[in-house]
Amino acid sequence: MNDNENFLSKNIGAIIGIIIALILACTGLYRVIIIIVAVVVGGYIGRYVQYNKEEAKDKLKKFIDRL
Repeated sequence: MNDNENFLSKNIGAIIGIIIALILACTGLYRVIIIIVAVVVGGYIGRYVQYNKEEAKDKLKKFIDRL
């Protein structure tokens, strides 16, 4: 019994994460979450470029030169 309690206490976060992932997959809410994450990432990138224009230009130039 002690082993089961030890296992649950160590892995409760993973178990909750799996349950939430299953619920999202079954209901189709993962599409909404993907859209929200894309909007947040896009906003972060836009803010970064706004405040670091020269650095962003240099990084973009280096990336294009690699291609």
